[in-house]
Amino acid sequence: MRLNNREIEAIRSTVEAHFGRGSAICLFGSALDDHAFGRDGDLYIEPTVPPADNLFLARQACGHELELRLKRPVDVVVRRRSPTAFMRQAVAEGQRL
Repeated sequence: MRLNNREIEAIRSTVEAHFGRGSAICLFGSALDDHAFGRDGDLYIEPTVPPADNLFLARQACGHELELRLKRPVDVVVRRRSPTAFMRQAVAEGQRL
């Protein structure tokens, strides 16, 4: 995994600010491969608290803040009701933070 402790803490604090303390966070995709050249981060989030206003806006705000803090592109996938096949694959192949 190509994240240091400072980056992991930045991810946790940002996600918790937008989706609640204890939200599950899973890193997946090229960020898990130390030999891959991709510089983006792919995150799957299972919120403990539903966003107050709009899930789309909360996801966008969280992703934007993460990109500023990590200085790299970040794709954020947030679980809604029941997980899709893609979401299940992200959890199965990903690394929980």
